[in-house]
Amino acid sequence: MAELVADCPRCGSSRISFDLLSAIHTRTEYDWQYWYETFAICRQCHRSTVFVLADEVNADYKSLHKTGLINIDHAVNLYVRIEGIITLKDRAEVEAPEYVPDAINNVFIEGSTCLKVDCWNAAGTMFRLCIDLVTKGLLPEQDIDGLNQRTRRNLGLRLPWLFDNQLLPESLRELSTCVREDGNDGAHAGTLRKADAEDLLDFTRILLERIYTEPERIRIAAERRRQRRDENA
Repeated sequence: MAELVADCPRCGSSRISFDLLSAIHTRTEYDWQYWYETFAICRQCHRSTVFVLADEVNADYKSLHKTGLINIDHAVNLYVRIEGIITLKDRAEVEAPEYVPDAINNVFIEGSTCLKVDCWNAAGTMFRLCIDLVTKGLLPEQDIDGLNQRTRRNLGLRLPWLFDNQLLPESLRELSTCVREDGNDGAHAGTLRKADAEDLLDFTRILLERIYTEPERIRIAAERRRQRRDENA
């Protein structure tokens, strides 16, 4: 029987042998490296773990692919490396809209990951940070029309100012109330529920689409139109 030597995430045993009962090929990288999800049983606690494995660079991967991972009669560590395990974080995630800047995209993904593992307060705080980063960039440099340092610092004050000054679409105003009512709770009181975090997700995603995705799509469409006109001139 094939076996895998690894640290057990279930009982904490170090360098323990697992019986490798099944393996599926999930993807291929570099036209040769197979990635697998493997079902394994710890010989210490007899509980299961799904490991993510990938072919080692120096392994005879052609022979390995022909033989099959679970048909090896000794430790597969000679042929593959352990990339991780499958956990709740691997549930399908909510991706950020297109054309979002990397720094904001990273915060959004962190919030999405927190949401997947039922960490409502952490998710809400990350989505609120997304909104904070986006809306700070919409403010004019000079203090005008009631825009002062307190409004600049406080997201709950900043959003109404942006709506009142037509710097955010009015159609988002009602949805934005989740930030003032729930965002602060998540950041300071730790009282967010699943519905609260999902409300913040909805507003964040729509805000990112309006600020980044839609303008870039329009710009790309306009560029395609210009190129067609130039080709037909």
